[in-house]
Formats: sequence, structure tokens, C-alpha cells
Amino acid sequence: MADAALAIASAPDKPVQPDELPLLEAVGVTKLYGHFVANDSIDLEIWPAEVHALLGENGAGKSTLVKMIYGLLQRSAGEFRWQGEPIELPGPAAARAHGIGMVFQHFSLFEQLTVAENVALGLDNVPLAGLDERVAEVSRNYGLPLDPKREVWRLSVGERQRIEIVRCLLQDPKLLILDEPTSVLTPQEAEQLFRTLRVLRKEGRAILYISHKLEEVRALCDTATILRGGKVIATCDPRAETAQSLASMMVGGEVGAVRSDGQKKLGNPRLVVRNLNVTPDDPHGVKLDGITFELAAGEILGLAGVAGNGQDELFAALSGEVLADNADVIRIDNRDAGRMSITERRRLGAAFVPEERLGHATAPRFKLSDNVLITGHAASPMVRRGFINRAQARAFVDRITKAYDVRKAKRDPEAASLSGGNLQKFVVGREILREPRLLIVSQPTWGVDAGAAAAIRQAIIDLAARGAAVLVMSQDLDELYEIADRLVVICAGRLSAPRQTRRADRGEIGMLMAGVGMKGAGHAARA
Repeated sequence: MADAALAIASAPDKPVQPDELPLLEAVGVTKLYGHFVANDSIDLEIWPAEVHALLGENGAGKSTLVKMIYGLLQRSAGEFRWQGEPIELPGPAAARAHGIGMVFQHFSLFEQLTVAENVALGLDNVPLAGLDERVAEVSRNYGLPLDPKREVWRLSVGERQRIEIVRCLLQDPKLLILDEPTSVLTPQEAEQLFRTLRVLRKEGRAILYISHKLEEVRALCDTATILRGGKVIATCDPRAETAQSLASMMVGGEVGAVRSDGQKKLGNPRLVVRNLNVTPDDPHGVKLDGITFELAAGEILGLAGVAGNGQDELFAALSGEVLADNADVIRIDNRDAGRMSITERRRLGAAFVPEERLGHATAPRFKLSDNVLITGHAASPMVRRGFINRAQARAFVDRITKAYDVRKAKRDPEAASLSGGNLQKFVVGREILREPRLLIVSQPTWGVDAGAAAAIRQAIIDLAARGAAVLVMSQDLDELYEIADRLVVICAGRLSAPRQTRRADRGEIGMLMAGVGMKGAGHAARA
């Protein structure tokens, strides 16, 4: 394709049409961090009216490449071309001026401001007069309904994502970069997003689509470029591939299927929650209303729900970050734990993996070994007079690194220096390798590649098979269907009745996540 474009560009007697050249082209783009090569001579073509997937395992170089395209990083070598002409992208403003927009996985919104006010903060040289009307018009035309006057804190995660997309669309982008856009959406919201992206493609806009959900890549994308080790190793039509073949190209080998031993033999309840009510200090938090469920030894309970419906509050109550009014509303291995601290719950054999890996699960500027020390001083079997020493901590970091393929520049770096996916592997591995009797994990595979996701899910299944009770909070329904024995849905701080996963209808679960048909909320007697 590059040779054809070159031939067209060099033909003196034939005018070049804009659609006869790639909209954006990367030619030999390289990014160095000292001696480390994050991107190695990347060649990439993105054409108008194309949905182009960028795939790769964690640490493959995807984030580095798109940050250069959006002007957040500067290349070390090579060049970018826009409709055949070399361009410089010294910052995001320059990228937006060329027609490049980006919607990040983590939103940049002010919760106390309205939709229109948040949109205004992200616009370049766009008149503010009549902005409410233009936000309403664009959101309506693209099937992304928003009320411009509504405060962000009142919105679901899916609605917040719409703000970011509408903000980009108001600047009339020719190329829209989307980073893991469906990771926090219900199935219904994801399908609406796909409809919107198809409309954008029909208008001639290009979309660079980053996702670890390979089936949605196959359904939506025209082309896929696959990175491995900072290099382009393949460009293909994903519709002609299988999810397995795409995953194999990403990791350079076969990705093993997640397997369970089949019929499970469950033990006694490890976690019992009875009528848990929590009123958060944050006025914009979600009140937990009569949360009740049991979790047995050897069982995996999946908790589905759109982000912002009480998952954070429930995690805080179960982990001990927020104490219950009464000790007996949470019982761990027949011990009243509702008034116990995090450390006391860890000493009962509990382990916790929060959703936010940087700042909550880890101290960003602490070394990995320091993070092991902080969380491991009370955790059996690593207890040694109340703490473990530095040598043990570093050895444990080495164990995690080997078992979970944590990729890092040196043996014991700061947590903040790891990519999101590699930090996620470290945090999950840190907790599972301690052999807890109870594991509560939120978004276990958020931001990790297909191979790492399979390894983490298998590790969770294997932990349960060894007798642990596991509660998995996830917005990825495919993940919950793959590993959970039973499913419950949380919506507006209330819990649905449980369903055996093999009998749970996906459409019904999606509706419950949207708040439709929440029957038996607050009641979760064992099914």
C-alpha cells in the first residue's frame, strides 16, 4: 500500500486526490527511552472511512504510538505524514488543529460542572455562544443523547464517555482515536457506540480503535495492525481472522483457553454479608441498600454492573476501608468482621485488588518491593514478627514477575514506571500468590492483553479450586460468564437475586445493569 501511495504521489501528469493517499501515515517512527526502544521503526497507514484496530499485548507499544500521534510524546526518529505531507505534532493542540481527536480510557471531566461546561473546557477556538444547542444537536445526530445542562456527577459512565466523544466531534475531526472505549459500557451501550462509529465511518472519518476485546474488533474494524515488542508484526483484515488467531499474533504463540475442573465441590461459607447498609461521606457517592449474599469456599461469584452503581462503596465496606455500623453484617470464616480494619481482615486470610491500580492498589512512587511490604506485613503466610524484610520482598517481586510476566525496565522499579497492564498483572499476582482464603477483586483484567487476561482468569479459577472464595467485580460480561459460578447485578446500590451463570440470559443481565427489572434487589439467598 505504501508503494502504491508513493507511485501516485510521484506521478507528474495526474493530480493527486486526497482519498488516494492515507489520511495519516507513520513512516519509520521510533521512540526511545534511553536505550529502551518503545516503538521500533513503525510503519502505519490509516485511510479515510476506515476503522483501524491497533492491537498488541501489554508493553507492545500501542500507548506510546497513539500518544505520539496525538502530540503528547515526541518521536525519536521517523516522520508522520498527513494526506501525504510531513507534519509536526508538538502537542495535542497541533494534533487537533490537523483534525486528530482522542478519547482516552480514563475520562478528564469535572464532576461538579455541567455537560456543556466540560465540553467548553476541552475546545480550541470554538465560540461558546449557543454551545448548549450545538452539544444537544451533535449528541442527537450521532445517537449519543446528552442533556447539556446536567451535572456530570449525575451521569452514568456511558454518558460520561459520550461527553468526551461529543467534545471531539464538535471540532470536526478527520481521525478519532478511541482507547478501550467499551471497557466500562453495558452491552446495550456498547452496541449504541458501534452504531455511532459506523455513522462516523460513512461520513468519511477514520477511527483508530484500541481494544483487547477481539470479537468486537472482528465485528467492527476494517483493518488491524498488530504490535509486538514495539514492532509491527502484521497488518490484516480482522474479519478474515479468528479471535484466537489475532491473539496468537499478539503474543507470538497460542493463547491457552481458560479451563475449570468441571463439577465443583463447594465448602462452607467464607464470606457472609447480611443487610449491609452504607451511606457514603461523599454526597455524590452511592448508598448501599440492604446488600445480602453468601460466598462459599471454592466458589467464584461474579458481580456485574455499570461503573458508579455502588461497586466502589461495596469494595470499601468489604475490604475494611469503610467500617460497617455493626460487626456482624460482614462475617469472614465465621468471624464478625464488619468493624475490623484492613489489616485485621488480611490476618483472617482475605486479600483485596481494588479497581484503581495506581494510587489505591499501589503507592506510585514506591518501589514494587515497598508495595509488597506495605500490603504484606499482615498477610499469612508471609508474616514474620509482623513484617517481612526487604530481601523477602524483592524475592516475592521476582516471583510475581516470573509467574505473571510483569515487564519492567529493572528488577525493582517504582510502581508508576510500569504500564497499566503490567501494573495490573503485578497487583493481581501479589494478592493471589499469597494464597488467600478470600479474594475480592475489582476489574481483574482491565487493560491487559488477551494472553495476560487468560492467565489471570485461570489463576482465579485455580485459586478457587484450592478452596478460596472469590468475589469478582467486573464490567466485562464475557469475563464473568467465563469464570463465575453465579452472577449478581448491582444497580443504584442494590443487589439482584443471584443466577447460576450457565442459566443467566445475557440480555436480561444487561437490562438489570441498566436498572430495568431489578427484582429481588437486596435479597440474595443461595440459588
